[in-house]
Amino acid sequence: MNYILEVDGVNTFYGRSHILFDVSLSVAPGETVCLMGRNGAGKTTTFRSIMGLTPPKSGKVIFKDKDCTGAPSFRMARMGMGFVPEDRRIFGPLTVQENLELGKISARTGRWSMDTVLDRFPILQHCKDRLGGSLSGGEQQMLTIARALMGNPELLVLDEPTEGLAPVIVSVLKDLIMGLKVADTTILLSEQNIRFAMGVSDRVVVIDKGHVVYTGTIEEFRDQETVHKKYLAV
Repeated sequence: MNYILEVDGVNTFYGRSHILFDVSLSVAPGETVCLMGRNGAGKTTTFRSIMGLTPPKSGKVIFKDKDCTGAPSFRMARMGMGFVPEDRRIFGPLTVQENLELGKISARTGRWSMDTVLDRFPILQHCKDRLGGSLSGGEQQMLTIARALMGNPELLVLDEPTEGLAPVIVSVLKDLIMGLKVADTTILLSEQNIRFAMGVSDRVVVIDKGHVVYTGTIEEFRDQETVHKKYLAV
């Protein structure tokens, strides 16, 4: 199978602390892969390693058949990787529309423009002139995803997209991701909400204490009660 992203045997450290141990995962074009695990399992560090924010000490990150291990995050964005961090990082003093404009990458074109993004995110259409800092948590999460899409990414990376959101907003987010899947958007996300993950994913990778402990299709994962209980506290 051809993959748009391959992470092969990545080891990442924070100072002298060894955080990721030979982590490997892959994402095929048009696929949604979910990295699951408890708090502190290594999900965010995996994404930071992929994006070049915390370069791995060893192993490889291959994106679109190119070795991008340790490449700076701006280069990954220009190559077509859109990252939505766990802490969202919107610009509070700027309007919704101004935040979206900042997501544009001049070298990249595609289906996403201001009009198509606002059409996909009607909640942002209604508040495009409001300051980002005045938005609710759910609205801010929608804004960060929409801003990433403005760069016309070939791979959308979402770190804990449902964290801290009310159930009604989680449901809206699920519908949004399913709509992106229908449009053949390739997605890699991390998640603790097992029900949400099973509702949107094609494959699941479970990480625990920096080690990948399970990889399988969503159909296989549904029956893995031992994995659910041991590594996800379900």
